[in-house]
Amino acid sequence: MNGTRGTVTGGSALSSSSGVRQGGTSMKVDSISNAATSSDSTRDSAEDLLDLKGKVESRLLSMWNNVKFGWTVKLKTNFSKESPVWLLGRCYHRKLSPTGSLESSTEIGTEATANDPMEQIYGEGIEGFKSDFISKIWMTYRREFPMMSGSTFTTDCGWGCMLRSGQMMLAQALVCHFLGRSWRWTPEKPIQNAREFQEDCLHRMVIKWFADKSSVNSPLSIHQMVNLGESLGKKPGDWYGPASVAHCLKAVMTSASKENYELDKLEVYVAQESTIYVQDVYSNCRLPNGSWKSLILLVPVKLGTDKLNPIYGPCLTSLLTLDFCIGIIGGRPKHSLYFVGYQDDRLIHLDPHYCQEVVDVWQPNFSLQTFHCRSPRKMPIIKMDPSCCIGFYLATHSDFETFVNVISSFLVPQGVSSCNEYPIFTIHNGSRSTVMNPPNIRYSIFESDHHWVTPNIQDSDTDIESEEFVLV
Repeated sequence: MNGTRGTVTGGSALSSSSGVRQGGTSMKVDSISNAATSSDSTRDSAEDLLDLKGKVESRLLSMWNNVKFGWTVKLKTNFSKESPVWLLGRCYHRKLSPTGSLESSTEIGTEATANDPMEQIYGEGIEGFKSDFISKIWMTYRREFPMMSGSTFTTDCGWGCMLRSGQMMLAQALVCHFLGRSWRWTPEKPIQNAREFQEDCLHRMVIKWFADKSSVNSPLSIHQMVNLGESLGKKPGDWYGPASVAHCLKAVMTSASKENYELDKLEVYVAQESTIYVQDVYSNCRLPNGSWKSLILLVPVKLGTDKLNPIYGPCLTSLLTLDFCIGIIGGRPKHSLYFVGYQDDRLIHLDPHYCQEVVDVWQPNFSLQTFHCRSPRKMPIIKMDPSCCIGFYLATHSDFETFVNVISSFLVPQGVSSCNEYPIFTIHNGSRSTVMNPPNIRYSIFESDHHWVTPNIQDSDTDIESEEFVLV
């Protein structure tokens, strides 16, 4: 009995001792587990704080940017009741039955439409202009988008304005290609038929291609542009000039066409040395079966040294009267803009310097409001930076031939003694590869980046005309 009891007692003692050891191990495991959990929580808290810090900084930068560029008030821009308003080949006037001669009203712009009936020239009046302007796709700074590869950027505020201007010009070309130049977007209007449904789908498709994320479904995003910009020696956060953006647009469209069949029949050509080589365009656009790719033609130019040479002002405005013009990207020094029209000596533009929150375009019926601007702005043409890029959309082979035949008369400044000495750009019937001595260009199209790279906190839209200010 005692032996048995002793054995049992010993066994109990062993069990007790084992239990103490197990308990000690358990306590150590729990302690390590708690420490790990605490470490993870600390790490998560630190990441949350960094994320919060980034969002606060992004919002503060956005708020400062919007104050700096005049977006904290609503502007109503002056439009003369006496002068026509031109918007990418369309003319609008407050007076549907204008008095006085057409020539005195439109000056050089009449060359594009001098043979048209008066009612067609003056279109739908100023309401027609408003509808046309608001239909242009507006690309602006965005914040809180997915981080760009190889950087910590979650906003392009402060550096991406020229890329956004380039996106707007490309978007206008795509709208012309898929929807037509006469397409109009009517805000908050319910879809009433199959045609309007199809137009809405195409409209949203174009915007999705520019969505602010790195995705094969958004091949024209700023993420993709920055990624391909590395081949031009650029990195995230760098500023771009108009010529660099033109080459970047060509690169993203070439890449996008490999994954998106809708873009197969579009070609982007960037003029070299301010010269369009006709044979090179034919080589790029003519398909083996004899069909023709639609052409987005980009012409980087430099029209002065530090300031725009004023003799080119009328040439630029006359180009904006052409139906196949898709605008001009440029701006004033340190401030990129997308020019779409003019009235008198002031250019009408879309301004990308408004920082907005990113939109999830993959949500059904996502809001389109932030992709369209209701506030046209104007800038004296004399303040325009001499570096710019002029864009054209030519849908067919016939359109390109017409362009080649008529464009020369729009390129030569008035009053120049030698009619072929100083055109904005030139047309060459051959191929660039066969030209031994390319034309002598007054200034390199690869603009010096100092025009664009140094932000100036004193720079603001003080030259914007306005009739009234309404506090937001």
